[in-house]
Amino acid sequence: MATEIYRDAWGIPHLRADDALELARAQGRVTARDRSWQLEVERHRAQGTSAAFLGHDAVSWDVLARRARLDDTARRCFDRLRATGPATADWVLAYVDGVNEGLTPGPEFEATGLAPGRWEPWTPLGVWLAVHILFAGFPAKLWREEAVRHLGDGAVGLFATDGPGTSGSNGWLVGGARTTTGHAAIAGDPHRFIEDPGVYQQIHLSCPEFDVVGLAVPGVPGIAHFGHTGTVAWAITNAMADYHDLYRERLRRTGAGVEALGPDGSWHRAVRHTETVEVAGEDPVEVEIVETDRGPVIIGGPEGLDEGVPGSQPVAVSLRYPPRVTGDLGFGALLPLLRARRVDDVDRAFDGWAEPVNVVQAADTEGGVLHRVAGRVPVRADANSVRLVPAWEPGHEWHGWHDTPRGRLTDGVAVMANQRGLATPLGVEFAPPHRADRIAALLAERDRWAPGDLPRIHLDTRLASAAPLLDHLAALDGLTPEAAALRDRLLHWDRHMDADSADAACYAAVRGAVVRLLAARPEFAALAVPPAYPDVFHPWLALVPRVAHALEHLLRARELYGIDRAAVVRAAVEEVAARPPEGTWGDTHRLAPWRAFTTTAYDEPGLSGDHDCVLATSSVPGLTDLSGRGPSARYVWDLARRDDSRWVVPFGASGVPGSPHHRDQLPLWHAGRLAPVITDFDQLTRENDDV
Repeated sequence: MATEIYRDAWGIPHLRADDALELARAQGRVTARDRSWQLEVERHRAQGTSAAFLGHDAVSWDVLARRARLDDTARRCFDRLRATGPATADWVLAYVDGVNEGLTPGPEFEATGLAPGRWEPWTPLGVWLAVHILFAGFPAKLWREEAVRHLGDGAVGLFATDGPGTSGSNGWLVGGARTTTGHAAIAGDPHRFIEDPGVYQQIHLSCPEFDVVGLAVPGVPGIAHFGHTGTVAWAITNAMADYHDLYRERLRRTGAGVEALGPDGSWHRAVRHTETVEVAGEDPVEVEIVETDRGPVIIGGPEGLDEGVPGSQPVAVSLRYPPRVTGDLGFGALLPLLRARRVDDVDRAFDGWAEPVNVVQAADTEGGVLHRVAGRVPVRADANSVRLVPAWEPGHEWHGWHDTPRGRLTDGVAVMANQRGLATPLGVEFAPPHRADRIAALLAERDRWAPGDLPRIHLDTRLASAAPLLDHLAALDGLTPEAAALRDRLLHWDRHMDADSADAACYAAVRGAVVRLLAARPEFAALAVPPAYPDVFHPWLALVPRVAHALEHLLRARELYGIDRAAVVRAAVEEVAARPPEGTWGDTHRLAPWRAFTTTAYDEPGLSGDHDCVLATSSVPGLTDLSGRGPSARYVWDLARRDDSRWVVPFGASGVPGSPHHRDQLPLWHAGRLAPVITDFDQLTRENDDV
């Protein structure tokens, strides 16, 4: 049998080959055909060369990628993979060969003057690193450092939040005893920054060894996060674990280079060289690369950064992250996942997982279920997890890896939505429990669920985190008539953030005003000016987003640095009552995807949902109602019959503007509907130009 490409009505690729290597090559080639521009952007981001065609705004990312040694780490990890798992390395190489065969210039290439570049054997590993390097949320430690420095230790708890830069997910497993089919079902939706093309690729991979449908990461072979083999299915959510450390370094220049002060009290030679970041339309930027025994220096250097505090030491900060330490990115798990037949197979595969650290849910057709954390979290002092720690003091070293926790179903279900729970021993900050509690409550409304009914849970818009602000509103008196009417209206609001709701728009306006007024308080003035860290970290250091996502804590705290919160809420409701929003929540809460480059203007839809809703279409209150983060896919895996499963992505299978499958799934995604999963090749259309 020749390697064959089929498509369904949505243009989703279904690939069939004689063996796993030919199938990997076909996956690489079809991904390059469908997503050439996206692959080119991701390759450059992994290398730290994206500013050469994206310009000034990409410089800060490129500098981080260079200083964090992403490309070099990918090479190290591939070399180790080749030594310890040569069959998997060959499989990755086959995928890379396919990518290089399929890359095709499109309109973005022409507009930027760029030509598709050649993928190296380690490029998929670099793409994985670049996509996930910020998943551990280590920049939050920079924020905690600043908050504690200016406000004291209590600020850590007050500003606790899943933050503006992290990514989460909803996921729930319904055991066979709670379904109408007698077999388990798994459903959920990963929350990431919405990108066009999308961060997930629907795909079907079939060969004599395995037949799997799932959501692949473009640029990476196999199906890592969400897959269904016919007899077993799996899905993940972000565990919110802490597994990256930041060290304050003391560096000095010598005639031989750079040295770093170690915890033994001695100066040790650091690795040092310089690299150049090319920038479209500007002069190139020279970057000094320094790596200590802890890890690469990502902020400052021998001369540091001046924190502006009299008597303070210059800042140089190094990053320690597991793949840089071990040379293992966990790619050894990818082929075993494709070959899995039962949950035990999935469990063993995830024993080799590295990062990001995830909560895994899996079920098989024989009634087996799995609920566990997978990934590497280092054992070290508690202080390492909270703030920057001094590299020159003993006690902050790593001492092996934590055992990953395991859980069970409760009342026949397991729910994970990044809340404090299964992964609590491995993390510091977690998402509020609202999404998880709401999903559990909705599942409890029925004794048994038909898998086809589960997508309605994806769409729930109840905003439990509105309670503290509404409680403050209820306690107000002496308002102007207009403000009193607005208060009463919001107290009778059903607390659902529906796109067609004018009440939701009013609530959002009052909430945004409260955020802005709190952020403008003199008590927070020192945090209003971010420290002199690179721009790439500013989403974690900007005061308004931090106040916005911690608003629930700030309003419920027993005391808030003497701030009269009742007066703040009063001023906010009076401000909005004087100029109330004219439309509904969906008028301003619109989809705002990230695009690396486009010459096409799109009219994106208004959205239901909000940050703490199950329908987590996140905005940044006080800054913008636009939503750049939300469900980057939705799925329902049916273990009774795989072809009764469903899936959808925000845009489509193709990344080529003007393609009929570039945006054809957007109406489904927007309405909360899912497309059918079709695995019968007789129901698919074969492409003429097979691989």
